[in-house]
Amino acid sequence: MQNKKILRGYLFVILSAVIFGLMPLMAKFIYAEGVNPPTLVLLRNAVSVPVLAMLAGLTGKSLRIPAKALPGMVVIALLGCCVTPLLLFSSYRHIPSGAATVLHFVYPAVVVVGEILFLKNKMKFGHVLSVVLCVAGIALFYDPSGGMNLKGGALALISGVTYAAYVLCLSGFRHKDMPGFTFSFYVAAICAVVMLGVCLLTKQLQLPGSLKGWLLSTVFAVGVNVGAVVLFQRGTFLIGGSRASILSTFEPITSILAGILVFHENVSAATVLGTVLVIAAGVLIALCDMRASAKTEA
Repeated sequence: MQNKKILRGYLFVILSAVIFGLMPLMAKFIYAEGVNPPTLVLLRNAVSVPVLAMLAGLTGKSLRIPAKALPGMVVIALLGCCVTPLLLFSSYRHIPSGAATVLHFVYPAVVVVGEILFLKNKMKFGHVLSVVLCVAGIALFYDPSGGMNLKGGALALISGVTYAAYVLCLSGFRHKDMPGFTFSFYVAAICAVVMLGVCLLTKQLQLPGSLKGWLLSTVFAVGVNVGAVVLFQRGTFLIGGSRASILSTFEPITSILAGILVFHENVSAATVLGTVLVIAAGVLIALCDMRASAKTEA
């Protein structure tokens, strides 16, 4: 039973990573329709709110939550679905999305360090080796000959730090039995209210100027907030933050493949090697956890 739970968590996180990996590609198409990063974060959350409410109702889940859960949900919402995407989406305008993804993925290492420092977790050799392989693989994705915009690089790097904080908060959330759609409904609603205020106060509200733009924004919002975010949250609840972080490095692999297929980008030997290392890190962490689970059940 425990092995099935872990495998389900792995599947959820990997699927979420694939969806997240397509996010930069979709964001570029939406930007072409006149939308800016703050408005895209607003639309991502606002459009998904009624969908999440409907799905909660269809699955027989109540939208009622314990009052004690709300403060933690506000922190999770602001870190993971508000601040982080705003930083990352903004970086796409200064550096290639692939480079932004590479810098953003400092977060698995930050999560591991955070769990040791704040959650007092003991990391085994296999976990540490997985992080080393992961970081080494992602480092190989970046081509220094392409140059680097300092502002864009800083935005992407900081987004990785804020996302690590989000993962740690999610991993330590005390109300993990809350239905996924209910949890995501409140997170999206909180972010939508916050980002609407940000867009209005800063005069950066730039809604899509065409039907195509609205359709793309809707697909983006539902795919990310209803698909990827819910899958990642449930997967993190099942397998923990560090494991989820390492497995979610399938995201840059997806981004690279999307770039090859859509923009016909060239693939270097370093990129191929990096991909192999990231997959090896995911396989290693899975094998370590399955072995530990088998010993516990025995």
